[in-house]
Amino acid sequence: MPTTPTPAEPVETPTPPPAGETPAVRTLLRLWPYVRPVRARWISAAAVAVVASCLSLVFPIALKWLVDGPITDRDQRGVWLGAALLLALGVVEAVLFGFRRWLVARPLAAVEAAMRSDLYRHLQRLPVAVHDRWASGQLLSRGTTDLAVIRMFLAFPLTFLLVNGITILAGFAVLLSQEWTLGLILLLPALPMMVIGYRFEGGYSAASRRAQDQVGDLTTVVEESILGIRVIKGFGRHRSQAHAFRELSGKLRGTELRKARLLATVQASLTFFPELALGSALVVGTVQVADGTLSAGTLVAFLSTALALRWPVESLGYLVAMSQEAATATRRYFEAMDAPEEDPHGTGVHDGLLPDDDGLRFDGVTFRFPDADPDSVPVLGRVDLHVRRGETMALVGATGSGKTTLTALVPRLHEVSGGRITLDGRDVTAMDRTELRTLVSMAFEEPTLFSASIAENVRMGATTGEDATTGGDGTATADARDAAPDAALERALAVAQAHFVADLPHGLATEVGEQGLSLSGGQRQRLALARAVVGNPRFLVLDDPLSALDVHTEAAVEAALREVLAQTTALVVAHRPSTVLLADRVALLSGGRITAVGTHHELLRDSAEYRHLMSGDDGPEGPEGDRTR
Repeated sequence: MPTTPTPAEPVETPTPPPAGETPAVRTLLRLWPYVRPVRARWISAAAVAVVASCLSLVFPIALKWLVDGPITDRDQRGVWLGAALLLALGVVEAVLFGFRRWLVARPLAAVEAAMRSDLYRHLQRLPVAVHDRWASGQLLSRGTTDLAVIRMFLAFPLTFLLVNGITILAGFAVLLSQEWTLGLILLLPALPMMVIGYRFEGGYSAASRRAQDQVGDLTTVVEESILGIRVIKGFGRHRSQAHAFRELSGKLRGTELRKARLLATVQASLTFFPELALGSALVVGTVQVADGTLSAGTLVAFLSTALALRWPVESLGYLVAMSQEAATATRRYFEAMDAPEEDPHGTGVHDGLLPDDDGLRFDGVTFRFPDADPDSVPVLGRVDLHVRRGETMALVGATGSGKTTLTALVPRLHEVSGGRITLDGRDVTAMDRTELRTLVSMAFEEPTLFSASIAENVRMGATTGEDATTGGDGTATADARDAAPDAALERALAVAQAHFVADLPHGLATEVGEQGLSLSGGQRQRLALARAVVGNPRFLVLDDPLSALDVHTEAAVEAALREVLAQTTALVVAHRPSTVLLADRVALLSGGRITAVGTHHELLRDSAEYRHLMSGDDGPEGPEGDRTR
């Protein structure tokens, strides 16, 4: 998930237009695997709600008996009996609705938790290229806002679409049985209401999708502003960020207002037509009572039944709107879940051992990003490089030459487009990712620390693969946190010259905070280096690991790092001459290809480009005194 602070204008999320989306019902059916484990309680809750709702239709029948019987006969005892009956019905209805809520609250919270856990686990297993394409705010909103909408749908609209539908059918059956002529009057608005509802559904679905995408964009801006607060304050860009936020917020406001207008229109229609029909039925019924063809009790019962159906009818607009929002949230959730995960196993394309090979070898490796034009020039073109077992190779090249991309291919953070990479003769594509990432350890140029203790951050590098480091919910397990013994932890911190840890308030137990921003850049880089070496990896890939260190600290780290490099096969991206001197040999990457390989002094003598990179000019003098990048 990208978290680099970039205080710039927000980019619209690359989501598909709603025009070709799957129908809402088919989309919502994808929730069934999550609902199935709690289906018994949900069905029970729905049945309880149907009984409670249909009890409201008993009230008019009781009223008819009360009006035509005790009230007409002036039977005081009968009136009190009728009042007690109505009170009892009301209490039972209230208890049943409360019982329904109790039935669904816990299981639906479990459904939301399961969906959130699956999404988190899935995001951890997506290729890096997918995370590069998705804004972090979009993924965050899918795991928070969208799941809350889905849980609300399962708890309320899904149940009451069923409950209200049954109640309306039962209510009209009662109305027609009481007085069929008046019942037909109330049925007249059904056709125009169906047409209005159909038109509303399409417009509201598009507006709902747009609003939820805009919430994701807004979340991205907020997240970047928080993570990049130092950049924003340092360059005085708070006004431009506020402008970007207001612009996106204004778009979201406009979309929400459109949703409100659509909902107000359909709600007004769902209120106007039934009220018009009810008024007409009241006039006709009053005339019939005056003519003596209809009893007063029957009219009271009819009107009470019609009034009892007001909420089920009028609520249809809200329920359909919430269902559309839930369908949109479900689409967004499964857009992320449908993204293909990394294959945890080897592809077997180049399976088998090459007996005469050792160390780390790049054999005709080419690479272009997955979303690049197949006819475009590759980032890397036929890279051939051999790092012998136990050797340290420095990788040097101009900015943008592809050094970081090349190192990312070793642990398969990206997949090669052509050629192959072997570790001691084994093709990396034929190895399980768990095994591969146990053999290969990395330190990135931009060190990332997590909101955990220093010890937990460093010990992450000593785990034995994804399955050992995460539990069922994707969180770090106790075994993963204790994967490295204290001796290995202290050794790794010593190699990285991270003695500053002892001066922190709680030592190794000190929480570093989000992104480790409570530490300096050099401190974060040293902890990242300690994390890379704590597990004594067979292959070590370091992407300019010392760029944030001062001269004296860098010299101390290099001295300690030499002992580690002597026991492993290492590829080190280097920009400084002092880092290059750690290596046995140097490879020059230029134009996406390895153009020269040799010792530091050989390349200084034979390569003008290398001399330029190391010293800033094309002269023959050595770079030992020059520390420019």
